[in-house]
Amino acid sequence: MANPTANGADTPLLERINQESAFSDAATEEGLIDLANKLAPLIQGRRLHNVIDLMSLASDGVDMADDAMIQKMMTAYEDITSTAWMLGNAARYAANQAATAPVPSRLGLLRAAGDEDVRRGLHFALQFLAVLGRQATPEPDVD
Repeated sequence: MANPTANGADTPLLERINQESAFSDAATEEGLIDLANKLAPLIQGRRLHNVIDLMSLASDGVDMADDAMIQKMMTAYEDITSTAWMLGNAARYAANQAATAPVPSRLGLLRAAGDEDVRRGLHFALQFLAVLGRQATPEPDVD
């Protein structure tokens, strides 16, 4: 059996840390004291527990993430990014066109509705509004 005195097991932990590690450096010690002073209110108010819980949640997420899940998340990110890019470009183009072209008359608006792209856009907008309307319908009261 190993001698506890030979490996310093009988020496208090703080003494061993001060003697045998990078913690014995004055700058490190000062940094640790500053850190302890910042952590004290979190520890006293039991708010550090929340930070530890959040780190546990993040760790669980990393543990659960497999290749298929990451691929799905990347695909969703790419879809969202490309949709935002497309909408931004369309809005900039439409704003530029509206700013440079004269305001159409009522008859001009009807003529514009003859364009297939305009009709497709109007159809999309109407379908989108229909879905929003369906979701905004209040649930019937069940008595």
